[in-house]
Amino acid sequence: MPGPAHRRVRGAGGAVVAAALLLSLFPAAAPASAGPPPAAGSLQDAFAAAADRYGVPRGVLLAVSYLQSRWDGHGGAPSVSGGYGPMHLTDARTALASAPHHTHGGEDARGDTSRRPKDGAGTPLPGPSALPPRLRTLERAAGLTGHSPERLRTRAAANIEGGAALLAAAQRELGRAASADPADWYGAVARVSGADDLATATAYANDVYTVLRSGARRVTDSGQRVELPADPGAVPDTAAQTAGLGLRAAGRGRAECPRTVACEWVPAPYEEFGQGDYGNHDKADRPSSQTVEYIVIHDTEATWDVTLRLVQDPTYVSWHYSLRSSDGHIAQHVPLKDVGWHAGNWYVNAKAVGLEHEGFLAAPDAWYTEAMYRASARLVRYLARRFGVPLDRQHVLGHDNVPGPTTAAVRGMHTDPGPYWDWAHYFELLGRPLTPTAGPHGAAVTIRPEYAAHRPVYTGCVTPGEVCTPHGSGAVRLHTEPSPSAPLVKDIGLRPGGEDSTTGVNDTGARASTGQRYAVAERRAEWTAIWYLGRKAWFHDPRSRPAAVGARARLITPRPGLAEIPVYGRAYPEPSAYPAGVPVQAVSPLAYTIPAGQRYVAGGRVPGEYFFAPAFDTAGHRVVRGREEYYEIQFGHRVAFVKVSDVRVLGEATPVTRSYD
Repeated sequence: MPGPAHRRVRGAGGAVVAAALLLSLFPAAAPASAGPPPAAGSLQDAFAAAADRYGVPRGVLLAVSYLQSRWDGHGGAPSVSGGYGPMHLTDARTALASAPHHTHGGEDARGDTSRRPKDGAGTPLPGPSALPPRLRTLERAAGLTGHSPERLRTRAAANIEGGAALLAAAQRELGRAASADPADWYGAVARVSGADDLATATAYANDVYTVLRSGARRVTDSGQRVELPADPGAVPDTAAQTAGLGLRAAGRGRAECPRTVACEWVPAPYEEFGQGDYGNHDKADRPSSQTVEYIVIHDTEATWDVTLRLVQDPTYVSWHYSLRSSDGHIAQHVPLKDVGWHAGNWYVNAKAVGLEHEGFLAAPDAWYTEAMYRASARLVRYLARRFGVPLDRQHVLGHDNVPGPTTAAVRGMHTDPGPYWDWAHYFELLGRPLTPTAGPHGAAVTIRPEYAAHRPVYTGCVTPGEVCTPHGSGAVRLHTEPSPSAPLVKDIGLRPGGEDSTTGVNDTGARASTGQRYAVAERRAEWTAIWYLGRKAWFHDPRSRPAAVGARARLITPRPGLAEIPVYGRAYPEPSAYPAGVPVQAVSPLAYTIPAGQRYVAGGRVPGEYFFAPAFDTAGHRVVRGREEYYEIQFGHRVAFVKVSDVRVLGEATPVTRSYD
């Protein structure tokens, strides 16, 4: 197909401003530049052939695919919302999970041991509604191309043809010609987003055209080199092309979101019901009453419509935002000043904002769309600026990094978003790429395997014990000795009986995740040991394919004279800090300890705090703040807390050189 045609000047000032704003918020795709050409018969050729066959500009087809999958095929595995292949053609009819994750696993989502558990298990689940068109695009692509659904799911070339056919059909339905000018396809791109409101459709199209103007290139998960040449002249007349879409105008209402995302207000209720109970969150006055320190990343394990109905049920639990997979649309439910019930740890909940990402497949090895990653990153950057939250992995947490508040709670803590969430890419979008901050012999490391090439064996994605489909992962596995045949390290919190950790996809007992920083205990040949859960834990770290990079970090160790120190799952005040009428909360250590001589990376230094919110009436709500202070530390796969009085901060730590015995 011909390259971009000569552009005529358009009334597109709004599009230029929007594009500039998007580019200023975080890096777009890696810019295209000279490099080895793609091989003949490659994925690049498949995009060219499909674009030519259906009369779609090649750049438009490539940019739409980039925003869905970054051109990855994921070995035919579906996304979290039932999408397949480079074009994310959705076939969700048999992909619905049996229940959203707040209804299973035994976790008390509120995590306040002074009140009865709140896990959502007693809430009747809404019945599934008819699947919207955005979750049935593969079905339509089959009709347009003549390819079977199986072929569209499993063959990349057919999948790309399906995406091209959908774009061409959208252009026809809008009454527009199959122009060779990419700028003429903005309306069709907005239409194929599947969004039901104008703001989301145009936000999606703006992202596609940002990629198109800047260009992109990368090597896909199948080893294919794909390139989208930059086309800075692709500036559409957005108003003219969206006028005929016929989409609703979603009201932002009270939603607290950046201008660069499509966001609406879908409030969670604050209501009393039955015997003095209430839900589904707590009123507060953050940040005046308490600082916001954490942003917690979840996935919903439910469809968008079920997620919205659940969060509007006063008997269920709550979170601040939901994000839709197909197009990155955001709904806010709980005001940021208030406290949601989502993280399973009341100390964290009281100081956190919770983001639920749509993902309804039961299999935890499903993947996430680029559109949702980008919308989520924009939202997190906005929240971090608003509340001063550091953009690092001790403050931007997965639900699987939140500590159990007590020993009894550790085993029931949830494990989403799991080892397949691409933290390295996410932090690139956040504008905080995980790069080395120290040399190769530094006293600390940041876990940073190459996501696409790093494919550890996991089991239990579909059937217990069964090996999962090979998949890129940001997590490394930890052994007791520098050998792949050595046992995995044990987690006595997860398994008090001393049972071994496993390769289970939901087993976090012997796992370190991308972006987490640990103190180095030893380096030997191709292996690096870190201090982890009170012992040395080894991961494979060869020079040819390193799994970590050097990091500068503040390290703590037990102060002199202490054989070991306790570790806590919450940073609560000392008993003397509680005023009359507020029951004292136990400062109860977890099952773990830190022996003398071990070192851990310290995050923030925080005072002990407890948010007392026992009832619907907010008159009795109090924030108790003590004199006892804590350091947050990266202790295992989850963060934890130690008392400042129990530790000393190390100065310039001694380098840890690699031995080759």
